[in-house]
Amino acid sequence: MALTEEATDPVAARRPALIEMSDAWLVGRARELSAAVQRAEYTQQLEIVASLDELLDETQRRGEPLLVAQLLRASALARLITKGLAAEAEPRLDEMLAHTRRHGIALLRADAHALRGRRLVIAAQEDAALTEIARALAILDDSTIPDRQVGVRNWNRLLSSTLIDCWLVLNQLGVYEAAEEVIGRAAAAIRESASPHDIALQLMNRIKMLLGWGLRLERIEEYDESAEKFRTAASMGAAAEGPFAESLFPRKANVPAIDQVGVLAAAPALHEPGAEHIARLENIYTERAFGHDREIVAIALARCLDRDGRRDEALEVLRDARQSIQDDTSQPSMRLNIARELARLDTSPDYASGASQSLIDYATRLESEMWSLRESQIATLNARREHERLSAEHGAITQQALQDPLTGLPNRRALDEKLRQLASSADAQPLAVALVDLDGFKGVNDKQSHAEGDNVLRVVASTLRDALRGDDLVARYGGDEFIVLLPGTPASAAKMALGRAVKSVAGLPHHLSHGVTLSIGLVSLRPQERGEQVLARADAAMYQAKRGGGNQVASANSMAADPAAAWASEAPPTDPAWDAEEHS
Repeated sequence: MALTEEATDPVAARRPALIEMSDAWLVGRARELSAAVQRAEYTQQLEIVASLDELLDETQRRGEPLLVAQLLRASALARLITKGLAAEAEPRLDEMLAHTRRHGIALLRADAHALRGRRLVIAAQEDAALTEIARALAILDDSTIPDRQVGVRNWNRLLSSTLIDCWLVLNQLGVYEAAEEVIGRAAAAIRESASPHDIALQLMNRIKMLLGWGLRLERIEEYDESAEKFRTAASMGAAAEGPFAESLFPRKANVPAIDQVGVLAAAPALHEPGAEHIARLENIYTERAFGHDREIVAIALARCLDRDGRRDEALEVLRDARQSIQDDTSQPSMRLNIARELARLDTSPDYASGASQSLIDYATRLESEMWSLRESQIATLNARREHERLSAEHGAITQQALQDPLTGLPNRRALDEKLRQLASSADAQPLAVALVDLDGFKGVNDKQSHAEGDNVLRVVASTLRDALRGDDLVARYGGDEFIVLLPGTPASAAKMALGRAVKSVAGLPHHLSHGVTLSIGLVSLRPQERGEQVLARADAAMYQAKRGGGNQVASANSMAADPAAAWASEAPPTDPAWDAEEHS
């Protein structure tokens, strides 16, 4: 369907109050704007960037992790596309990477690496860009099972989008064999659920790749293979007409796609250059639409002009194209294609300024050597991809060794290591240590089931974790016991924080908690005290909370073999925050 007024006019898009719009509307609107920004004039691009930032602000206010990640991507992508704003994309990509890692959103974490690669190509850091793509592909290699919470269709859409972002960088670098594999995976991901826009985008991307590949093959005099690439691209161009008419791309009504889209017009012209393509290509080239398609259009137009006996005009087009990309580092392979095309026409015997045959031979040999380097690039990509995959696998194994499989919290081994680290750190003092035990948990296992008991443990673990600071450690100690470490926290502040956790668990819906509450024993680490000693004192304090009826925080200031005796003999603490909390 055609874009609405809101899709093409960002000002109109801001008329409805964003707070009233659904999550699905926000994602759909971001997709429309992401399509529009790629084909818009500069002033419109700036308006679209501003609109996407407004959508991002709203999603961050809502806090839904996947939604935030998708809008971070859209905001960063718009800046990468808009001239002069690429540097502004960096902080958003950093935020996207941290956000997706924190929330376990693998596909969009891979996409953050892919977009970083795109940013590095713009900055002429091609080797670093290849490393980012290797990281992205390694993540995707380990993300083969769709997340049920995301939904299969949306998962496949995100997978395809990430693969296309990887493909774009590989295509820009001229690593066509790897690019072909990646875009094939992208097409397979949405084969069952592709919208007309997705299909049009896939076809246009593949045509662009084939044309670039064909031009590159010509530079090493592989003319038969090159002609086959052009022929395939031309046939794909005919197939793109229908999907493009129903896509999200801004377009002219009742005008064929071949008269609007540069790569679609260039494909048949490169396949069979001739005068019949000139008017169409001139119109598209003059409009300066569709971004980087202009270089391909310029080459196709120059060949058709030359075939029609208008070489001076062909050279003028190529020189204009060369000038327009003089400061553009994002298309290194296409820049060389333009230079080669100019050299090819300038070396005609009719032109005194033409290069000597020996110089042409030298350039051909250099091209052959550069072509052979692509094998090195592919090998480098694959090696780095495998390295990243193995590193991630090793990290996952290490993480599993330190993680409780049921709750996802650090396990006892991780707790011991963290406690030793904090005990020896002056910055972590005072260090509050709490032992948490669930009241009434045995009844859940006995009356319900162990599976239901596991669900309660997961809910309580999450609630406890969310009630505390990011720097506090919550670990599963065993059974229905947890340990909390609160570095740099005085007793009074620790008491208040843990009191909030007690109330949060007590306030859970009964179908989630089955009525369990928390008994917490709180102590502070003493100088030179060993880990087992401080945990034993916390355990004694926890039993004091149990004796007080549970659902509270209690503290103990001494260590004794008999916890009850210790509490009976202790003088009242001077800090009122150490008093046992009232049963609530």
